[in-house]
Amino acid sequence: MRVILDTNVLLGALISPYGPPDAIYRAWRATRFELVTSSVQLDELRRVSRYPKLKAILPAHRIGTMVNNLQSALVLDSLPPLPPGIDAADPNDVFLLAMALAGEADYLVTGDRRAGLLQRGTIGRARIVVPAVFCTQVLERQGTVRKLGR
Repeated sequence: MRVILDTNVLLGALISPYGPPDAIYRAWRATRFELVTSSVQLDELRRVSRYPKLKAILPAHRIGTMVNNLQSALVLDSLPPLPPGIDAADPNDVFLLAMALAGEADYLVTGDRRAGLLQRGTIGRARIVVPAVFCTQVLERQGTVRKLGR
């Protein structure tokens, strides 16, 4: 199973241990699924980690460790343009949709409820879901994580 984690989910794993984003990140580290990322996303992760709001709560070494860990994922060096008729409500999400198509992902997990990704529901064969849904519908069924909140 191939999964894309939106940058907000990756940051959420660092900011809030033991929540759904952290459970997903730990499941990937335990090789429960194949993570798809891209050089574009790694650049975004580095860039947003420099925002003053995040620098105040996330030490640079934690972001660096995550970026290093992500090098063992399936890293797409280049992303094709989106096919005609497929567009993103938020231009900053185009790379995620392109990653889902190019990486033949089964899931795109995002915490961003405003950008329109969740309203889309799918892209290619990938279902677009929030972290809690991914945990309950995928990881709990695999026995990868305990039921959240228990």
